[in-house]
Amino acid sequence: MHRVTALVRPSQSTFELACAAQVFGIERPGLPVRYAFNVCTERPGPVATRAGYDMLVTDGLDALDQADTVVIPGWLPPEEPPSPAVMQALCRAHSRGARLVSICSGAFALAHAGLLDGRRATTHWALADELAARFPHIQVDPDVLYVDHGDVATSAGAGAGIDLCMHLVRSDQGARYAAHIARTMVMPPHREGGQLQYSAPPHPAQIDGTLAPLLEWITRRLSEPITIESMAAQAGVSARTLARRFADQLGTSPGQWLLAQRIAAAQDLLESTDLPLDAIARRVGLSSATNLRRRFLNTLGTTPGAYRRAFRTKPQ
Repeated sequence: MHRVTALVRPSQSTFELACAAQVFGIERPGLPVRYAFNVCTERPGPVATRAGYDMLVTDGLDALDQADTVVIPGWLPPEEPPSPAVMQALCRAHSRGARLVSICSGAFALAHAGLLDGRRATTHWALADELAARFPHIQVDPDVLYVDHGDVATSAGAGAGIDLCMHLVRSDQGARYAAHIARTMVMPPHREGGQLQYSAPPHPAQIDGTLAPLLEWITRRLSEPITIESMAAQAGVSARTLARRFADQLGTSPGQWLLAQRIAAAQDLLESTDLPLDAIARRVGLSSATNLRRRFLNTLGTTPGAYRRAFRTKPQ
């Protein structure tokens, strides 16, 4: 059982805490329970929230000593450093091998503790300049939804906290387990693109030219040869207009989105079937086992065989 502990403080954002609780703290019918979720604070007792009510938190900082993953669901005001006791607890957890995860402004707590020095990190786009100015040793990326270094991970604004938590579940338990959670939450298991698509003013194409019908058409035909031109023809626009709509609505290119869908489909087949790699490659439109291996390694940093060994043998 992987223990996830959220560190909260007054006044706590309820939504950012709920991002972690919804992913790691809910038992779902038909899905093995692989996470234990709890909440702690520096001074146990009533903790004020930004929603106008107090919540009772009974665990103190010693709970971090038992955590496999520590989540910091926001840190406001961001310029206020954690107390020495909190910073020591965070550094102690990191030193013994716990994974530290921040949601939105929670990156500031990790930054104050020196845990992001020399690393790439992100936070809410509206706070990115402040994070970079206060902590010049951090490489702040204001575009991405999250950054994961394995031992430390940061996410953009509150909604991106769900993206990061789902990414961590995929890394821990495999794509099929994560997809089950995503279905119960009525959300995609993985969002494409970065946060600039949300910080920028909406373009007319985002309102008048939804890509949803085209994306559904593509996902039903992953085994077939699909080109940018055939996508554009199906959408009834030029290739240039299609690329612009993908950038506006998804923050990525048509080709990158298509490859991500094919990799995700390959992950599911590796977990749920004993099909040989050539057969999987053909089913997801990657033509050959060699191409599948190359794309898989470039995208996920592992091989299809290693991925199957890690997740195929786990009980469903």
